[in-house]
Order: sequence, then structure tokens, then C-alpha cells
Amino acid sequence: MTAPSLGPAALQVLISRLTGVAEEMGAVLQRSAFSPNVKERADCSSALFTPDGTLLVQAEHIPVHLGSMPASVAAVIDAFGDQVVDGAQYVVNDPFAGGTHLNDITLVAPCLSDGRVVGWAANRAHHADVGGAAPGSIPADAHEIFEEGLRLPPVRLTDDVRSILFANSRTPDERVGDLDAQVGANVLGVARLREFDGAPIDEVVAYGERRMRAALESIPDGSWTAVDVMDSTGSEPDQQVPSSLRVRLTIDGAAMRVDFTGTDLQSDGNVNAVAAVTHSAVAFAVRSVIDPTMPANGGALRPIEIVLPRASIVAAEPPAAVGAGNVEVSQRVADVVLAVLAQADPERVAAGNQGTMNNLLLGGRGWVYYETVGGGQGGGWSDGHATPGQSGIQTGMTNTKNTPIEALERAFPLRVLRYRLRRGSGGGGLAPGGEGIERDLQVLEDVTASLITERRVSQPAGLAGGSPGAIGENWLLPQGDEDRAERLPDKCTIRLRAGDVLRMLTPGGGGWGSLE
Repeated sequence: MTAPSLGPAALQVLISRLTGVAEEMGAVLQRSAFSPNVKERADCSSALFTPDGTLLVQAEHIPVHLGSMPASVAAVIDAFGDQVVDGAQYVVNDPFAGGTHLNDITLVAPCLSDGRVVGWAANRAHHADVGGAAPGSIPADAHEIFEEGLRLPPVRLTDDVRSILFANSRTPDERVGDLDAQVGANVLGVARLREFDGAPIDEVVAYGERRMRAALESIPDGSWTAVDVMDSTGSEPDQQVPSSLRVRLTIDGAAMRVDFTGTDLQSDGNVNAVAAVTHSAVAFAVRSVIDPTMPANGGALRPIEIVLPRASIVAAEPPAAVGAGNVEVSQRVADVVLAVLAQADPERVAAGNQGTMNNLLLGGRGWVYYETVGGGQGGGWSDGHATPGQSGIQTGMTNTKNTPIEALERAFPLRVLRYRLRRGSGGGGLAPGGEGIERDLQVLEDVTASLITERRVSQPAGLAGGSPGAIGENWLLPQGDEDRAERLPDKCTIRLRAGDVLRMLTPGGGGWGSLE
């Protein structure tokens, strides 16, 4: 690495200015969007990239979006190279060509100055429906990606492409509004980024690399292993069996190797993650533990080698269904990497978070609702003090908000009957785990419902002698009748009648430290 030309203060000012652009893009996207999923839950992310596609800065949005977005930018660069057009936008959602799962539509826009590519602006938003076999485009019983909706390889966003996308969605008007919001966010990002033409942005990336290498050198060398499981690989009876993730972490001076050799092969269900998703989960876990204050850019990841076995649940290949990979396998990758990091430096790592996004998808006549539900955070040790886990929050690879009850009931034929913390669900310990959530949601018309959840069999782990958090539970109450309550599996797609109630009890976080 060449010696920096900027002093510490000037470098920090540059980083802050660039980060402000990414944050402004996110604000434009969220405020302009049509869907409650983007407008209320902020299920979207924005970032800037160097001319060669290296992550430059990001807003603190959704970890699973941001860590995988470089693959989308790389896919656009590979497809169009130096043929990009000033003012054009490029779209991709194909998980096997830079995407994650089909709902996440990424727009990438080049920033040109005098014919030169100065950098790239990109954003990603989770679109509530892009077709497929069930409303919400994550059918629990999918065997192949073709059942999950429309796939778009990297293509220029034109009126024809927009028409194809809208024609394949159950909610085309909502898709128009969300996609237009994404376009507007990139237009602003490109305009702002052009103002940095000639700025030494490579030093931002080099600084991230220096920070990561210095942080790794502060940890003793060694090699450690950890194993965790997905509770199931799909909704069918023969898929209600666990699937294992195995990792070996090796630290050697200023370098780290994260090796997933031994992880189970990709499944016949939808519990499969593409490599970009796994990379994002590793980046989140490592940065969270090693030094959360370091810049989140491509340089910080250069000292980390990630080894993924091909056609596994952490590096799926076509035609695997991958709907749950982005939302659930990513959580387990983060869990298992955090667990192995705890062996390297126990006081830096909290006990297990709830370990699931508790995905709920509902669809009726002309509408689709999607939400992830919070749960318990693991307790931990920070600055010499036991720190209880927070309750009822999004943890791990999601950083979304909840949909406010008023907004939910205004937008959809749904009624929230109960919404409270699940007392006693956090694991015990010197630093107890946070509590999960109890929520009863009544449907006011006949709908199709899909549940994509985890930690319904395996518990969020305790650490350093703390006890595990409670598992989650899914229940159907026909017409709201408690006496007829039916426990549902962790993953299923079912029909509900008007008046039925879905009850979700989300997992608590693990406890940290023994009370003895």
C-alpha cells in the first residue's frame, strides 16, 4: 500500500462526506417509496463504490444487503464493462448473477465525468412481490428458483424491462412506486458522487484495510471450529430435518481465514444461500466483533479469506431455491461465525441472538404484506460490565424496523390483536438475554400465508455459562378460537380464512455468564 496523502482529520472528513451521500440516498429511497415494507420498515440499503466496483462507503442500513451488494455491482461491470451509458441505470436480482434472493432488486448507476467512470451508486430494496408460486415470492415449499418469481440478470433498466417486472408482480402499482424511488436515490447519488471527481477515494479503502489488519494483529494466532444447524430445509415432512453449518476460523498475524468446508450440501428446499449472502454474513460478524468502529468498505475485507464448498447451503448453485437463504441462512452464518470468534476472544462476543428473521408473508386480492418480526438479543460483556440483551428488536443480518400497527392496519385487511414482549423467553445469566415478541395477527379476508422461520427446534445459544433463549413458536387459531389452536411448522405455505389468527412467539436471546 502506498503512503496516504491525507492526514487523519482530512481522511475522516472525506469518509464522513461520502457516507453522508449514501445516507441521503437512503432517505430519498425510503421517503419516496410506496410500500410499507420500504417506507415504514426501511427494508432498503444504499452504498457508493469505486470505479472498479470496490465498496467505498455505505449507510448503516441492512447488513445482508450491504455485504452482498458488491456482487451486484461486479455483475453489472462484468456484463457492460466500459459500455455503460451516462444517465443509465442497470438492474439485477438474479441470485446466481450478483443478487441474493429474487425480492431484493438492486439498481446500479455509473457516475461518469468526461467519459471516465468516477464510481458507482447502488441501492437495493426488498420488493414485497415479484411473482412466483405464492404471494410474497418466498413460497415455503419451493424446490427450484423458478417457483420463486421473476429473475433478472444484469440488464439496463428500460421501459420494456419495467413492463416485464410489473407484469410479473401481484402488486404492480406498488412495484412502480418502489422502483421509481430507487431510481431517484441513484440519480441523487450519482450527482453527489461526481463532486468527488479527483478526490483520493482509494485512501478510504486503504484505510479500511489498515484498520482491519491492525485489529487482527491484536488477537492471538490460532485456529478454532464451530458447528450450528438450520432447523429444517423446507416445509415438506422429509425436509423437517436439520442441516449443518461448519466453520474453521484461523488467525495468522494480520490475516484471517474463514473456512466452511464440511457444511452440508444445498438442499431440495429453499434454505440455501448464494455465496454473496454468506460473504455478507461473515463481514457483519467479523466487523461486529473485531472492531465495529472501522470503516465498512471493501478494504476492510481484504485480509479475510472465505472458503465456501460449492453447491452447499452457503454457496448454492442453480437451480436451487434460495428464498430463505437471504433471510435465514444468513442469520445462521452470522451465528456460527460469532460462535467461533467467541472462542478466540470470549469477552468480545455476546451470547446468541434470536437467530431468525421470523418472516411472515400474506397475500390477498391485490395486496401482499411482508414483515420480519423482532426477538431477543443475546446478553454480553462490554467495557467491564455485564450487558443484558435488548428485547423485541431486529438482530443479526436485518436492521429493519417494525411496521407500525396504524400503518399496517391502514394498508392491509389485517388487525393486530396482541403485540407485546414474551416474558421469560430470554436466557438466564449474569447478563440475561433479551425477550422475544408475542403477536396475534388476524386476517380480515381469505389469504395465502407463508411462514419462513427458524430457531423453532434449536435454541439461541448461551455463552460463558449463560442459559439458552427460548425457541420460537408458530400457531394458527381458526377464527381466533384458543381451544382449536394448531401448532404450525417453522416453514409452511397455507390458506387462511377471514377471521383466522396467526400467533407468532419469537425466540429470546441467550444469556451470558454464570450466576454461580
